[in-house]
Amino acid sequence: MLSKYLKGKQIILASGSPRRQAFFAELDLDYVIKLRPIDESFPIELQEAEITDYLAQQKAAAFTDLEPNDIVITSDTIVWFQDKALNKPENRAQAFKMISSLSGNTHQVITSVSFTTPKKQVTINDTTQVTFKKLSAEEINYYIDNYQPYDKAGGYGIQEWFGYIAVTHIEGSYFNVMGLPTHKVYETLMQLA
Repeated sequence: MLSKYLKGKQIILASGSPRRQAFFAELDLDYVIKLRPIDESFPIELQEAEITDYLAQQKAAAFTDLEPNDIVITSDTIVWFQDKALNKPENRAQAFKMISSLSGNTHQVITSVSFTTPKKQVTINDTTQVTFKKLSAEEINYYIDNYQPYDKAGGYGIQEWFGYIAVTHIEGSYFNVMGLPTHKVYETLMQLA
């Protein structure tokens, strides 16, 4: 349906995430993937969605050569827990520490998405509350050994084995936890059509 309304628009997905790419395909969108490297650091005073909004907009700022019909879509996801952002773990020890800290607790998953054309930028965000059961060291190690925690904010993927055994409660969009609030992306693209 979106493809019909966005006819004549060039949708540029600026994400290497296989999950986001799959979402765009499932939303029936024709798109191209273009990646531009950016510095993903952010000012330390930023909190919660301010961080993801800032990073999504920074990713869009790298596209200085947009054509009149281009819409570049950039996104960023963090896990927010105990007043700090948990990004992607860099190594096994960091993944274990992150997941252990989330064990038996509730955290927020925050995703921002920026839609940028040559004339304007719209940034949306969504927050989902996720609660984990108390996890054993064996369960955490099994996940780290058998899955890919290093490309995921907070070190886990809700759509994988870990999500099946660890998540006891979720409040908000499941797809947001996977990295894209699809319902809000759809609504925003319909408005931009």
